[in-house]
Amino acid sequence: MSDAYVIEVSSRTAGIVVRDGRNFCFFAAHRDFDSLERQSFGSLVAAHKAAMRCAEESRSLRRAAA
Repeated sequence: MSDAYVIEVSSRTAGIVVRDGRNFCFFAAHRDFDSLERQSFGSLVAAHKAAMRCAEESRSLRRAAA
């Protein structure tokens, strides 16, 4: 089993998660996902869901600023 996975949201690389024992540590690939930097997740699915929420929040902030 691999120890590192790429997390993508809407065809964008959000970050990489690295297995850390039983959990996965997130490393952001884009500043939109900086709030997830070094957060620990219990599963790949949880990390992906967090990245999707983060992307939606970033889109909402950009729309509000426009």
